Amino acid sequence: MTLESLDMNSKVIYRKCLPGGPWRRLLPGIILLHNNDPTPDQLVHAALLYAGTAAIVTGEEACLRYGLRLDVPATSERRIHVLIPHHLKRTSSDFVTVERTKRLPRPWLRAGVPLAPLARATTDFVRRARTVHVIGQAMIEAVQRGGCTPQALAEELDRGTKRGTALPRRLLAEWANVRSVAEAEAQKLAKILPHPPTHQNEVLYDNTGSYAGRPDFWWDDVGLAWEIDSLDFHFRSTDYARTLRRNTRYASLGVAVVQTLPSRLRTEPKTVLDELRTAYAAALTRPRPAVFLGEPP
Repeated sequence: MTLESLDMNSKVIYRKCLPGGPWRRLLPGIILLHNNDPTPDQLVHAALLYAGTAAIVTGEEACLRYGLRLDVPATSERRIHVLIPHHLKRTSSDFVTVERTKRLPRPWLRAGVPLAPLARATTDFVRRARTVHVIGQAMIEAVQRGGCTPQALAEELDRGTKRGTALPRRLLAEWANVRSVAEAEAQKLAKILPHPPTHQNEVLYDNTGSYAGRPDFWWDDVGLAWEIDSLDFHFRSTDYARTLRRNTRYASLGVAVVQTLPSRLRTEPKTVLDELRTAYAAALTRPRPAVFLGEPP
């Protein structure tokens, strides 16, 4: 229902939206019936009203509504990116970015808001991001928090426009052979160490031939393990229980283990490096535990 359908004169509407008036114009043809700052939900619904009934939200706003933590300035202007069918004619306006697409996906409804699927929303966001850190964090969040696979992100980048995809493609290529996306960041950090890990994702056995573990990173000369894991990067409680069993097994075999929260790889890299150097120095002072790569002799 529109104000004009209620027989309200357009001049009256215009006057009410003037500075100091009781209403506020958000977008062409979209009026907020009060003069307070609009809420995030009001901005989203205004964008959808403006773009039309077929519009769906993608990019940053959709990612946030999926629960992803994006590294965007809190003071940055809030923009709503929407997708509409290619045959429709609607231009971007004010805080709304309208993108016409021949690949309009089936929306996912969250709190009544139609969202692009997570892989599409993430790639739409990273195509417009400008720094490696922001792009990398968004894709890591999509994988680890949203359950999206790196392959799904790569396929979505392949299907869409190639504009703005160079950086995300490069990062995905670097992660292609890494079991966990978080390990990609750890791998880069480990190269700075004076004594980098000797192995990655290799299976360890004890002196009876029983399975001892498969550390993310391993220093075979001193028997030191480095694991990148936390509840943030596990999707089920059973994963966390498995982590606890692994640590108990390490302790029983005398294996020293350094555990690092994935977020600290980005926020505290120098501290993480110091912890690894200290752990390596401590491992040098004790006998190497009886664990072996492959079957024991």
